[in-house]
Amino acid sequence: MYIDAIGFIAAILTTAAFLPQVYKIWKLKSAKDVSMTMYLVMLSGVCLWGVYGLIIKSPPIIVANIVTALLLILVIYFKIKYK
Repeated sequence: MYIDAIGFIAAILTTAAFLPQVYKIWKLKSAKDVSMTMYLVMLSGVCLWGVYGLIIKSPPIIVANIVTALLLILVIYFKIKYK
């Protein structure tokens, strides 16, 4: 119980870290200074973490990585759209 609570708190904080970047890109309609390589590598890692979470049946890892992957996909989409 406490272990999952710690996991969910960590998940919320690390996932929320991407929100300011997503908001800034959306607001400015510019992603010229965003590294596509960094976001593609990060997305790959997050997807693998998600698979790992599924294998060990860890809700915090699964939820965090699904949400983070969606945010990363959004940044990648903005990077392509606002080139």
